[in-house]
Amino acid sequence: MIMMKRTFKMSAVALVLGAGAVLSAPAALAQSAPVVCPGYEKGKTTLVGERTGKKVQKAFEFYNEDQVNEALNVLYEIDPSDDFDRAYVKRFIGNLLAAQEGQGGKALNYLVESVEPKVLNDLEHSQTLKLLGDLSMQEEKYTNAIKWYNEWMDFTCKEDADVYTRLAQAYFESKQLAKMVEPADKAIALYEEPNKNPYVLKLTSYYERKMYPETVAVAEDLVRTFPQEKTWWSRLGFFYILVEDYKKGLSTLELAYMQGYLEKESEIKTLAQLYQSNGMPYKAAKLLEKHMKEGLLKNDADMIANVANAYHQAKNFKTAANLYAQAAAKSSDPEHYRKQGTLLLVAEDYKGAIKALQNALDRGAENPEKIHFTLMEANFYAGNFKSAYKHVQEAKKDRSLRRNAAAWEPYIKEKAKNRGINI
Repeated sequence: MIMMKRTFKMSAVALVLGAGAVLSAPAALAQSAPVVCPGYEKGKTTLVGERTGKKVQKAFEFYNEDQVNEALNVLYEIDPSDDFDRAYVKRFIGNLLAAQEGQGGKALNYLVESVEPKVLNDLEHSQTLKLLGDLSMQEEKYTNAIKWYNEWMDFTCKEDADVYTRLAQAYFESKQLAKMVEPADKAIALYEEPNKNPYVLKLTSYYERKMYPETVAVAEDLVRTFPQEKTWWSRLGFFYILVEDYKKGLSTLELAYMQGYLEKESEIKTLAQLYQSNGMPYKAAKLLEKHMKEGLLKNDADMIANVANAYHQAKNFKTAANLYAQAAAKSSDPEHYRKQGTLLLVAEDYKGAIKALQNALDRGAENPEKIHFTLMEANFYAGNFKSAYKHVQEAKKDRSLRRNAAAWEPYIKEKAKNRGINI
């Protein structure tokens, strides 16, 4: 289907700043964020030691001058003995590495080491947990991303629409399809402005698990919520077909077509098929003909024959026969000639029918006895009784036609005799 291999990426700035943090002097970074989890006791505010702080300050100065490598070199040289100082420096290194191309894996190692002792101030700890989730997504470590996002929610007692969306994405990427729905639903409920991503993830979960009625329900929500999105109109139509609700499939695709949303060859063909299966073959013929002339559909023998078939169902026999003739001219397919001849017989163009049917025989049509039977009829009604008699003899060679052909034989003889024709 549908979606969806979408590797999560964040901008370099977002990775450095974490979840809304601003890198500034060490003292400013040490401020703790209020945490509202029930029963949570706010941790004390900790500052880096004087010795470590001086070196960190130097690294900040390099960072503020966009000299990231120089900042990193300063930080690598720091070997603090204090647990908090060590975690703080590792976090700083991890943040800077996260913004550099190809350093995501290395950044993850530093950031994990910074949060595992759980000595960082509340704000720093929460931001790092979220950043670990984001980086894990970027590095395609989806199971780890799930872990870190859940830890961030447990620590902060916050619910965030973007985080729930990323969780659903991580479950998809790690093939935990059934677990995608709950975070997707929570994201849908939390977004102030509707966001299609959690809807798409939820739909994908159901579709990939072949839960098609549930897939239809989500697709309906997508169309209602994002009516301007062309894609979801056509997909909803196809999903209706999947659950064999052809009437809704037709009404959805027809409405999409009227709004100019159907732009693909497959979409037009599907709408035409739905017209035919719902008893509207003339609409199907006109639709196919229009888009064949405009160039969206190929003007080849197969497409012309499809249009002819729709006109045939609509009982426009001459138009259908003419189109089969056009298809035959392109393909030399004896079946196209046979269909042309059969329709001309119905339209009482016996001379044209005879010519077309003979073309079918000359090109090696299958079941020639059946064509001989039709030629017998065309010649009989054209008054060519000798030819009709010749063809009825050939038709009798088919066991399934023998009785009908035998019934025609005396009738042909009688008509010929009445006209004074000796056969």
